[in-house]
Amino acid sequence: MNQLKQSQSLSDRVIREDECRKLTGVCRTTRYELEKKGRFPSRLNLGGRSVGWLLSEVMEWVKSRDRINSGKAA
Repeated sequence: MNQLKQSQSLSDRVIREDECRKLTGVCRTTRYELEKKGRFPSRLNLGGRSVGWLLSEVMEWVKSRDRINSGKAA
């Protein structure tokens, strides 16, 4: 597996609520509101009441927030 594919597969794991909150610094309610407005990655239903997010999508959202906050939004 080449380096790029290996990197992508590692970042596409599913993260749960606690890790998502730690990575984003955004509480569950605010993320839910942002998700409804299409401004945060959609959650994945894992079965029952369990949900998660793709790490790659969450990290891309975090990076986009960093660009906006530093005034470098594209």
